[in-house]
Amino acid sequence: MLSEPTPQAPVPGAQSRTAAPWRTALLCVALAATAVISPMWFRGDASGHDFLFHLASWMDVSRQWHEGVLYPRWADWANWGFGEPRFVFYPPASWMLGAALGSVLPWRMVPGAFIWLTLVTAGMSMWKLAREWLPAPQAAAAAVLFAVNPYHLVIVYYRSDFSELLAVALLPLLVLGALNTASDGWRSVPLLAAVFAAIWLANAPAAVIATYSLGLVPLIVCVLRRSLRPLFPGATAMVGGFGLAAFYILPAAWERRWVQIQTVVAEDFQPVRNFLFTRANEPAFTLFNWKVSTAALGMILVAVIAALIAAKKRREFGELWWTLVILGAASVFLMLPPSRILWRHLPELHFLQFPWRWLDVLGLVFACMIALAMSSARKQIAWLTALLLLTLIGEAAALMVQDAWWDSQGAVYLSSWMSARPGYIARIERKRREQALHLSGWINSGRGYEGTDEYQPLGCDRSELPGNPDDETRPARVSSIPAPLVEKLEPFSDPDDPKVVPATGVRLHFYEWSAGRKDFTAQTPGPVTLALRLLVYPAWIATVDGKSAGYYPHPVTGQMLLPLAPGAHRVELRFVRTWDRTAGGIISAFTAAALLVFAGIFRGRAGATAAAGA
Repeated sequence: MLSEPTPQAPVPGAQSRTAAPWRTALLCVALAATAVISPMWFRGDASGHDFLFHLASWMDVSRQWHEGVLYPRWADWANWGFGEPRFVFYPPASWMLGAALGSVLPWRMVPGAFIWLTLVTAGMSMWKLAREWLPAPQAAAAAVLFAVNPYHLVIVYYRSDFSELLAVALLPLLVLGALNTASDGWRSVPLLAAVFAAIWLANAPAAVIATYSLGLVPLIVCVLRRSLRPLFPGATAMVGGFGLAAFYILPAAWERRWVQIQTVVAEDFQPVRNFLFTRANEPAFTLFNWKVSTAALGMILVAVIAALIAAKKRREFGELWWTLVILGAASVFLMLPPSRILWRHLPELHFLQFPWRWLDVLGLVFACMIALAMSSARKQIAWLTALLLLTLIGEAAALMVQDAWWDSQGAVYLSSWMSARPGYIARIERKRREQALHLSGWINSGRGYEGTDEYQPLGCDRSELPGNPDDETRPARVSSIPAPLVEKLEPFSDPDDPKVVPATGVRLHFYEWSAGRKDFTAQTPGPVTLALRLLVYPAWIATVDGKSAGYYPHPVTGQMLLPLAPGAHRVELRFVRTWDRTAGGIISAFTAAALLVFAGIFRGRAGATAAAGA
């Protein structure tokens, strides 16, 4: 059945266009996005799993912009001021957008504004996809349903994964670009490459999903047309997208050998322990998994029913119907245990951690299939069904709002599963709420914020760093200003238990202590080792009195230790551009220039053809 002849996909622009349809769609999507964030006006921000991570990143980047660092690599205030290479590995689009919003809005408004803009972008991306095959009303329905689909609500209220939400907003444009490239050939390659690169610059797990999806769509078209020709433009667009994003991808791929990146898939975060309706994980993970799985089950059932209704007119939808069916089926399969072998062997797939992240794609299939079914059913029944689905989604949103954590609550809301360990969970959630409330003040005062396991440099145990407020067994040894600690290290009798005593008689004068440069003088009466408020990372280069100087890591914490001889010294540490960042930037610039030339050539040919026809 898959190989039956199918008509070519409609040429973009074939549908009638006026200004009114997109404005109506934009208004509907904006109203839906406003409804999603409206609880934040009364409860504060939904403090989901990744809320603090993103908020801290935005604040750190905003502060570095004020220092003149336009593209940060080192998160200066992570790990309570010892830093980490977070911005080498985390894609830049979300933290740049968050920092930009924080530069013009109060921080309490930034998460809601980010979510609103992203949901509107998602809706209009879906409208652009659906409008190529559907009338304006059904395309607007697809836009609203995609913007507020249940998985997006899970991200907003439970997960606070702002970067994934941003990446998913572009998925409809990726599918549209892949189908257009299959139909138009090489002319659509530059735009598809740009969309693919944008997803990679937004969220790495979503980018892995986008990569496999972009590889699958041309294959579907090749089977339908019984020709390999659509494969080559799609592959070229993928290569172009990788090239455009090389300034991020190449350093992230090369430098991950310098950090503990494997902790991202350790134990509870392994994909094989997080399939739908799992029972193989810790209680907290299992409960959340079942919440997501319930949303997934509802989306799967609705998408299947819609696909069956739309099947009777699948010839009118060309390759779109088959593309949605196969993408949806692949997404469902990858969320279930039989796909275990793929998660173990397909490149980079295990870094998704949670198979239910394929709901990114299923959300697109869910919304678009409903719109296709609406165009295939009677008008009254179609719109009553759409209204019923929106009502059900609204009810699901209301339940999530009641079940979510909100950073403005006087008492931390605890789900029923927490009753088994009330003391421990209450402390964790109270601490998270306090961090959200005081994060900006901690950064401004020099206290910093908590880091992440996967971005710890090799040999670092961040839980043992001086000044960690989570460690109540010893006093904090980090001052409230960004200065190094000065300590004299006795010979290590046990590398796991070094004895540290404060040095005396050392005088310091600071010229600069910023994210990318530390510059100060030190006057010492005898040989000392400076235990700097900084983690060892290969991109840090140290000079003493203008000459290259060696440093070494603390054997437990990974803290930078810099030996100094007696006397007065000028010490400078710089976070330098490594070869991989230079190479990535060159590749991105070359690819951008090549794609611009490529687009110009095809635009010139199109103009010449139009002139000849006239």
